[in-house]
Amino acid sequence: MEHNNPLLAENQNGHRFITIGEIMLRLTPPNYEKVRMASAFEASYGGSEANIALALANLGIDSTFFTVVPNNSLGKSAVRMLRSNDVHCTPVILSTPEQTPTHRLGTYYLETGFGIRASKVTYDRKHSAITEYDFDSYDFDALLEGFTWLHLSGVTPALGENCRKMILQCLKAAREKEMIISFDGNFRSTLWTWEEARDFCTECLPYIDVLFGIEPYHLWRDEADHSKGDWKDGVPLQPGYEQQDEVFRAFIRRFPNLKCIARHVRYAHSGSENSLKAYMWYEGHTFESKQFTFNILDRVGGGDAFASGLIYAMMNEYRPMDMVNFAVASSALKHTIRGDANITDDAAAIQNLMNMNFDIKR
Repeated sequence: MEHNNPLLAENQNGHRFITIGEIMLRLTPPNYEKVRMASAFEASYGGSEANIALALANLGIDSTFFTVVPNNSLGKSAVRMLRSNDVHCTPVILSTPEQTPTHRLGTYYLETGFGIRASKVTYDRKHSAITEYDFDSYDFDALLEGFTWLHLSGVTPALGENCRKMILQCLKAAREKEMIISFDGNFRSTLWTWEEARDFCTECLPYIDVLFGIEPYHLWRDEADHSKGDWKDGVPLQPGYEQQDEVFRAFIRRFPNLKCIARHVRYAHSGSENSLKAYMWYEGHTFESKQFTFNILDRVGGGDAFASGLIYAMMNEYRPMDMVNFAVASSALKHTIRGDANITDDAAAIQNLMNMNFDIKR
């Protein structure tokens, strides 16, 4: 019997999306407490790539997630959460203790910031199942068959050598299949060094169509003489339009395979109030979004919501300015939702925010 998901009926854009990465157990002290004060934790699940699959599935996109989790209650609970949000999990590997000897699901602890105190993440993900699994004999060509869009991030290769080999295998297989490939650098300083991240993520760039963020990548002014520096040297965290346009154009000259580059820019007024806007290079032009200011309920996953918003807008062939504004609005909205992912099942709600319409809907 063929399974039909009624939630996909309104979004028949022809795309089938797959992403690959680690899903983790997230433990958060309630009421903005610090870990050392906590006597209880709120449990949920998250991870960059999983967050994007969740967000797109909630918006009606046919979304699949591939990962490795231990075949125990924690691993199965993570998969159950994904499936409850209409993410397809058929390819997920439930590993045995023989396949992943430490047999554990990665965990992270989140201290939610308040006012002048910033949020803080503590990872406990070493020797997680995905880092111990041997992918050498896995058929990634078969995994990607039938999909139109692959999304990867720099978090997964930071986990270990086996994950780096796996990411490169996926990129090559997806390129052979002429899939759309998106990539978010997502540098995590606690997982690998800046130079390690730049070396590997730059190796990925020739395969990518849609790039999120401008780091961590080498973009030398002169490939033969690195002493002349990187095009991104000296560019502030909150660049002006001309500065950002120059960097985008340097990327395109070096990697003409890139079809779109987008990055959001954050202005942190306090731990509880931020502003966001974004820049996007697309079809030969740099576009600048509106700026959104908001109070923060949960900041984690804001970048993933930006990426999922842009992917959704591109899949549905929005106009360029609407694409970048929808992406920023998606990220702003995520900051008002607890948990890692932008669990929003109504694209119109994001469009209303995109249009600065804050009135009650009834």
